[in-house]
Amino acid sequence: MVLLAAAVCTKAGKAIVSRQFVEMTRTRIEGLLAAFPKLMNTGKQHTFVETESVRYVYQPLEKLYMVLITTKNSNILEDLETLRLFSRVIPEYCRVLEEGEISEHCFDLIFAFDEIVALGYRENVNLAQIRTFTEMDSHEEKVFRAVRETQEREAKAEMRRKAKELQQARRDAERSGKKAPGFGGFGSSGMTGSNSANIITDTLIEPEKPKVAPTPIRSSGASKALKLGARGKEVDNFVDKLKSEGENIILPSSGKRPSEASKALPPPINMESVHMRVEEKILLTSGRDGGLQNMEILGMITLRVSEDKNGRIRLYVNNNDKKGLQLQTHPNVDKKLFTADSVIGLKNPEKSFPLNNDVGVLKWRLQTTDESLIPLTINCWPSESGNGCDVNIEYELQEEALELNDVVISIPVPSGVGAPVIGDLDGEYRYDGRRNVLEWCLPVIDAKNKTGSLEFSIAGQPNDFFPVNVSFVSKRNYCDIQVSKVTQVDGDSPVRFSTETSFVVDKYEIL
Repeated sequence: MVLLAAAVCTKAGKAIVSRQFVEMTRTRIEGLLAAFPKLMNTGKQHTFVETESVRYVYQPLEKLYMVLITTKNSNILEDLETLRLFSRVIPEYCRVLEEGEISEHCFDLIFAFDEIVALGYRENVNLAQIRTFTEMDSHEEKVFRAVRETQEREAKAEMRRKAKELQQARRDAERSGKKAPGFGGFGSSGMTGSNSANIITDTLIEPEKPKVAPTPIRSSGASKALKLGARGKEVDNFVDKLKSEGENIILPSSGKRPSEASKALPPPINMESVHMRVEEKILLTSGRDGGLQNMEILGMITLRVSEDKNGRIRLYVNNNDKKGLQLQTHPNVDKKLFTADSVIGLKNPEKSFPLNNDVGVLKWRLQTTDESLIPLTINCWPSESGNGCDVNIEYELQEEALELNDVVISIPVPSGVGAPVIGDLDGEYRYDGRRNVLEWCLPVIDAKNKTGSLEFSIAGQPNDFFPVNVSFVSKRNYCDIQVSKVTQVDGDSPVRFSTETSFVVDKYEIL
């Protein structure tokens, strides 16, 4: 078998991760992957397709493809076996099989791919060995570090003991009125024994670490020593200047812009040994004149068990949604049990859920063009005036059961015309002159605060203020699906569990 490349690509042939095992240019591999979707016959299911020069062996991964590009004279059975191993490796590093998740863990995947294939030929490894090789956890290194730390502790203890002996010798000499014993070496004749004892004592004694850090005292005299943070004032002035120009500074504590910080919720403080994450994300595209082009809700329940005694459990799901969801359980979940009783349990009741591992047990999807299902409607109305445009933008929460937090509505504005003049405003706003974006920020949108508006004026044309983008987070999911209780398989005794719910935006755009 001669494997030329292994890649994860979209159904349109766009490469997300690609690892070449022979000399190939980027243009060549992108051309091969772009041609791949056009070669497949619609309506027919195959595992490979050939051209005059190469063979594609592939496996669908939800919305993506795992593709191996090989020579035409390679063994197709070996190719399929290798493809299965590649497909099993990807879920080890990616929680969901989506483009963003694959891109985030691309280097982990490339390192794993290199363990499977070397110079175009399959290595004799299994999934457990790949995991061990990529972790590179060395027992010898741990032993070496432990020995070194022990030696350092012993050396410090010996140093303190010697220092105490020297101090005691100095005190005895001072009481008896004699000179302290000298500890000189080369050039020590010119100093007294007391001075040399002082020098050695000051060098060897390690100051004890205080329990409470005292306030540092600055020296009144001038010092030419290097001072850390001496240019802090200049840095602060530079940051203030950037802020005055409209730049959103990324703070070291968060590492994110204010508009990006709302895309993630903090994890719960108290997590039980059985913990579930109910995660949903929305992808929405709407027209500026009304009309929903597409709305897709993707949800998943992820289970994590951290104690062996709670491995054999069942989850009781309450599905009160009336929007027409498509539900899908994990292949190892008993589908008949879920269909009949809405209970998630393994096909083999004797088996346990994996320990300390996130397992997606149930996922759902809702795709619609029904405007009444839009959770938050945005109406942006630019009107031309003598000095440019007067823009009125308003929001309305249609799903009143939701509570949206950290809402940011981003409106593009023309460049080089200055900041917009704000009129009526509900909430707050930020103007970013470098990115040419006006961000309308609302801490909470709920049933008590379901509508709001913003008015501003700026030079420009009506088309300059689109597309409008929206981001938010919510601790309530859009589709009414929750786990009501968890019980043991044997005896149906209840099990304590914790739940973490999040509803976030992947894309929310008004074109």
